Amino acid sequence: MKTIEDRPTRGRIPRSRGAVIGLLLVILGVWGALIPFIGPNFEFAYTPGQAWTAARGWLEVLPGVATAVGGLLLIVSRNRGSAMLGGWLAALGGAWFVVGRTFAPLSGIGSVGDPVGATDRKRVAVELAYFSGLGVLIAFLAGAALARMAFRLARDVRPVDPVAHPVEPAAE
Repeated sequence: MKTIEDRPTRGRIPRSRGAVIGLLLVILGVWGALIPFIGPNFEFAYTPGQAWTAARGWLEVLPGVATAVGGLLLIVSRNRGSAMLGGWLAALGGAWFVVGRTFAPLSGIGSVGDPVGATDRKRVAVELAYFSGLGVLIAFLAGAALARMAFRLARDVRPVDPVAHPVEPAAE
């Protein structure tokens, strides 16, 4: 007869399962949250010239923080539930980077402005680094993390010793 101690823990996962993706998500989240404050120093920014607006808080800082917190949850989590929460939080942060500016006028958040750049290439680079490219990369990595958490690997399950727990014949 199996005891509770013999059963493999249902939600436990190795901490290393989401560590690398979690670290990448933390880096990308910090980038997304801080680039509106650092970018203007390098003429890599959006108009207006002021660093802080409410739109930047909602459309850049909030999803950046959500992504970084999700990545931290992936790094430190030892159970499947909190790791999945971290993955979903990061995925939502990435999705908000992509679609947030589309919903901003409907919610009254405002606009972050237009990309600053003398050439079309620079404006595209700013757009990709601030919003769409960043968001797609975050959503992809978060999806990969969620996929890794969604199934259980054979190495995650502790095998039961057949000598200590013999199989009883079925009663007829």
